[in-house]
Amino acid sequence: MAGHSKWANIKHRKAAQDAKRGKIFSKLIRELTVASRQGGGEVADNPRLRAAIDKALANNMTKDTIQRAIERGAGNADGDEMEETVYEGYGPEGVAVMVECMTDNRNRTVSEVRHAFSKNGGNLGTSGSVAFMFHKQGRLTLPEGTSEEAAMEATLAAEPEDIVTQDDGTLEIVTSVEDFGAVKDALVEAGIEPTASDVGSHPDNYSPIDDVDTARKVLKLFDMLEDLDDVQNVYSNADFSDAVMAELE
Repeated sequence: MAGHSKWANIKHRKAAQDAKRGKIFSKLIRELTVASRQGGGEVADNPRLRAAIDKALANNMTKDTIQRAIERGAGNADGDEMEETVYEGYGPEGVAVMVECMTDNRNRTVSEVRHAFSKNGGNLGTSGSVAFMFHKQGRLTLPEGTSEEAAMEATLAAEPEDIVTQDDGTLEIVTSVEDFGAVKDALVEAGIEPTASDVGSHPDNYSPIDDVDTARKVLKLFDMLEDLDDVQNVYSNADFSDAVMAELE
């Protein structure tokens, strides 16, 4: 799993940019709505909804706003029908890209996603072209200084999939989607508050990027995709080297 922390850093930077633009709330509300529509409004029975609520709270969304979105999705309030769709493609230098969308107009969405790929040196692929490289997982970053022994002791009963040491020395716990909530609860109960946590699509292997110009092209593609209103998440197997990350800061 070496290198995933670099992409995590890019994601954190993007999240901050989205928050500044005010886009993050609309995307979070969509996720809350669809998660409750598909799995019901009971958090204990819906791991996806639990992850969406945690993310919303982490971005300072009020509990009232969260509850309204859940009620809308669960059928307790009127609202437009949104459907999920995933687009797959390749960016510059063959970087694999997964684009998760929620839309009320598939034709509009695929046209905008295709345009973003073609304008930035990429290609929109067919269904299944890169999906096999990714798996849905929960990931929780632990505070600096947390020992692996403490992390294992806190989460053993919740059965995490793995505990990974990131490039900066901090630990990250990998879970299944279903066990994400239980693992996070176990950590909090043990006095270990994750500094970041999310459920998303993560690659099994990474594509190294050591050239700054290539990195800028890849990030330009990500930026254009994430600026689209219908795009919820963009995932990639890009692994930016330390030297490239330093240049990009």
